[in-house]
Amino acid sequence: RPRAQILASGVALRWAIEAQKLLAEDWGVDAEAWSATSWTELRREAMECDEWNLLHPDGEPRVPYVTSALADHHGPVVAVSDWIRAVPDQIARWVGAPYSSLGTDGWGLSDTRPAARRFFHVDAQSITLAVLSQLARLGEVKPEVLGQAISKYKLDLDVSDAL
Repeated sequence: RPRAQILASGVALRWAIEAQKLLAEDWGVDAEAWSATSWTELRREAMECDEWNLLHPDGEPRVPYVTSALADHHGPVVAVSDWIRAVPDQIARWVGAPYSSLGTDGWGLSDTRPAARRFFHVDAQSITLAVLSQLARLGEVKPEVLGQAISKYKLDLDVSDAL
């Protein structure tokens, strides 16, 4: 079965766990949901490792926590935040797997929280599509699965029509 990793912070963890269930039940994909308690601290620690490695070329290289934590977990990584996607993008270079992010960039044109999540594509169904998209790029699912997911979850409709 295809595998993927979903990193999520704050309230987005709930959506990631729901996407994990959708991926398993609807698409036969095994996904792990991870809680990223601080994107900034993950980046800061990774940069400290990079600096140490630069200044100690003869020493044992240090491996960033995010790199080592994900090392034995296969598949692409989708990172989700209820902030702008630049926040989870801070750690992309240390992930070591195909990486994409979802976030709430800009102002939403919605009257409810579910509509805002759909507008920004950070709801469980959109996370599911993002994982499937990464898997399709890697050849692990057929490309037509993407259109099926868009249709199944009504991701191509206006937010007000979809919810």
